[in-house]
Amino acid sequence: MTHSRRQFIRTASMLAAGAGLLSSFPSTARSILGANDKIRIGAIGINGMGWSDLTALLRNPQAQVVALCDVDKNVLDKRVAELAQQNISVRAYSDYRKLLDDKDVDAVVIGTPDHWHCLIMTQACAAGKDVYVEKPIGNSIAECKAMVAAQQKYNRVVQVGQWQRSQQHFNDAIAFVHSGKLGSVRLVKAWAYMGWMHSIPVKPDSAPPPGVDYKAWLGPAPTRPFNPNRFHFNFRWYWDYAGGLMTDWGVHLLDYALLGMKAAQPKSVMAAGGKFAYPDDAAETPDTLTTVYEFDGFNLQWEHAIGIDGGPYGRDHGIAFIGNNGTLVLDRGGWEVIPEKGKMEAVPRRLKSDDGLNLHTTNFLEVVQSRKLENLHTPIQAGELVATVSQMGNIAYRTGQHLHWDATHQRFSENAANTYLAKTYHNGYQLPKV
Repeated sequence: MTHSRRQFIRTASMLAAGAGLLSSFPSTARSILGANDKIRIGAIGINGMGWSDLTALLRNPQAQVVALCDVDKNVLDKRVAELAQQNISVRAYSDYRKLLDDKDVDAVVIGTPDHWHCLIMTQACAAGKDVYVEKPIGNSIAECKAMVAAQQKYNRVVQVGQWQRSQQHFNDAIAFVHSGKLGSVRLVKAWAYMGWMHSIPVKPDSAPPPGVDYKAWLGPAPTRPFNPNRFHFNFRWYWDYAGGLMTDWGVHLLDYALLGMKAAQPKSVMAAGGKFAYPDDAAETPDTLTTVYEFDGFNLQWEHAIGIDGGPYGRDHGIAFIGNNGTLVLDRGGWEVIPEKGKMEAVPRRLKSDDGLNLHTTNFLEVVQSRKLENLHTPIQAGELVATVSQMGNIAYRTGQHLHWDATHQRFSENAANTYLAKTYHNGYQLPKV
């Protein structure tokens, strides 16, 4: 985006209005779509998963892309050109609010860095748009709650990009867990060992690249000099914008751990880890972490390690449901059951048979047409639960305390931890008040 300083101050002042801003957007999206109507899509944040999501959506004949938005003009121009090669013409915006004002947009894809998800999603719902939002839905527990409130207030279709919920082999594995054949499951493990990730070398601050509206990219995050390590993909490893592997991969894998156990929020959580592999590199979030959640009747353990592939059961990622009769091991490639000796039959590995992202985006479009929100594979409430659980793990790590969760009041018993429930918004922005 290209804003003058005056334009930026005016934008910040508008956003600071909080609830007033939410109510200022007209409900412009069509409320009823016929079977033959195109669903007109605008995508905000199109460098990584936002582009993958849009590409998957466009595989469906009922989807039509009409608008793109990105704060990096280089990315925006590249995507507009790629669509033009397919004879698709779109409007290009540098300011997402203008895209939300576009009456020709029925639904938006939000593929921005995590720290922007809440503001854009809540404003999109207020503007009458349906939303496909990348995971994790928010960058704090307070943001997650505001996003659920916005969906409920405006009654919009909101699908979270936890696409594994649309894959058949994941659902088959969870059905097996629910069958009781594993016996009592007392321990669940979820892990992400990312051998392909390596140290992020320290780089000096610099001027933003030409065409990048860095102030708009920062949004509610603290003002800092531009640094290439914090931009595009690597934003994940900085607390200002995201939560490291715990919220990046943890949201996917802990989601299925919770589903398998029919669990909600934990009673307590503790975590230990650090920058053990690359102590002097540029990242802030831990490259090694072990987190233990306490539930009634079982514990859930999360592990992650950057620079290592050799995770539990010989897999670099997965979920293991450890029962008295056997252990079910599930990952993106398939699932199997390893029996306890003499207690049950083994189940040989059953491989995946479909494409989760394609199915997930198709499910979103189907619900946009039907308005049957109960058919969503990952509604905002599901995204809120697992994002909250992941944030709890990071808070336990950052406080270094064994934390106890008060489900009634939705806060920790330890006051130091409650300072992490909400992010401080900067640059004139405020947490949405829905």
